[in-house]
Amino acid sequence: MPIATVDPATGETLKTFDPLTPEEVERRLATAHAAFRRHRLTDFAERARLLHRAADLLDEDRDDIARTMTTEMGKPLAAARAEAAKCAKAMRWYADRAEALLADERPPQSDVEDSGAGQARAVYRPLGVVLAVMPWNFPLWQVIRFAAPALMAGNTGLLKHASNVPQTALYLEDLFRRAGYPEGCFQTLLIGSGAVEGVLRDPRVAAATLTGSEPAGRSVAAIAGDEIKKTVLELGGSDPYVVMPSADLERAARTAVTARVQNNGQSCIAAKRFIVHTDVYDAFAARFTELMAALTVGDPMDESTDVGPLATEQGRADLETLVDDARGHGAAVLCGGQRPAALPRGWYYEPTVLAGVTSQMRIHHEEAFGPVATLYRVQDLDEALAVANDSPFGLSSNVWTRDEEEQRRFVRDMEAGGVFFNGMTASHPAFPFGGVKRSGYGRELSGHGIREFCNITTVWHGAE
Repeated sequence: MPIATVDPATGETLKTFDPLTPEEVERRLATAHAAFRRHRLTDFAERARLLHRAADLLDEDRDDIARTMTTEMGKPLAAARAEAAKCAKAMRWYADRAEALLADERPPQSDVEDSGAGQARAVYRPLGVVLAVMPWNFPLWQVIRFAAPALMAGNTGLLKHASNVPQTALYLEDLFRRAGYPEGCFQTLLIGSGAVEGVLRDPRVAAATLTGSEPAGRSVAAIAGDEIKKTVLELGGSDPYVVMPSADLERAARTAVTARVQNNGQSCIAAKRFIVHTDVYDAFAARFTELMAALTVGDPMDESTDVGPLATEQGRADLETLVDDARGHGAAVLCGGQRPAALPRGWYYEPTVLAGVTSQMRIHHEEAFGPVATLYRVQDLDEALAVANDSPFGLSSNVWTRDEEEQRRFVRDMEAGGVFFNGMTASHPAFPFGGVKRSGYGRELSGHGIREFCNITTVWHGAE
């Protein structure tokens, strides 16, 4: 894939970029490694000052960078502005809390004495240069939720961003430079996917984090494993959205629409499989379909637009293949299911609801990355859990029930990195984020996220 800004609303190539030469990649690796040797020695107050300054600049730049994101990957402009604001919030969260999150941990004195020590503790030290391989769907947020904790822990970062969001990638490097970070603390590598292996194998790179597809995750994990380097992977998701009889159906239906079409449906944590108890299935399906069909599809720069184009032409083609396969195997299309005739240019697809989905259909097992929802009718809680867990993915989940015993069952038995009751999955700096099964491993955000790229060091002093 060329490194280029291609407007998904029109299909027009707006700007292209030459990839870095091997010599320039080498220079940036050397600069990142040298910067780590200095940055690791700074105190938390200095790191917090720099990150707060970057957050302030991002707030000032919000409208401009939002337009850049919308131009490059098609998210509605209001959503792009919200993404920028969320990033600034997360930066301040880590700036204010990193010192406490990485404070020395001291075991009970009885355990210290039992070990024969006079004192002992665990300390968190940075690992070094962290390579981040990031996707286009949340081109700011995915990067900041790695960069903010990594920099506050004393690491330095190299960003290999998706090739269709190069201007956003370059903006991020410039943001940290303008904030006053020394040269090399955070750099963008404009390189193709084929050049990632060489960077990851370089001994100056200590670890890697990737958010993206399962094949990309497998590749990075295999290379890092061969080099015995730490990785954190956040991969695909096909999150269940379970509706039980005690749910507030109107709220559940309205929230379901947002959960499915957020970011034009291109979110790993978007609800994708809607699993509804038979007692409320008909009412929920009717209302959900009505609301999905009423969404406004159009120019993402228009403030009235609910759903913009898919980010890439191939992405739309992949989505169409899944819908056509389901239709061919007997699924009912309750709304949508095609390109909007009124929008012949750009990579638009109508919000779609499919019913009667079975395990013989590809969409039952594969992630639908676009505004397509699948409906399932289940007889009871056990069947709801069985359908929810019948997926290779396990990122997050949404459950609508007011029954406390049902809630306990879902917490115990749902195979996912999160269970969100009576609301939709969302990421927040305070809560750990990540999945199980083929959705990856490791955690981002919260204290867990900042400790992922730290050397947890035992310090032991013998008794006097």
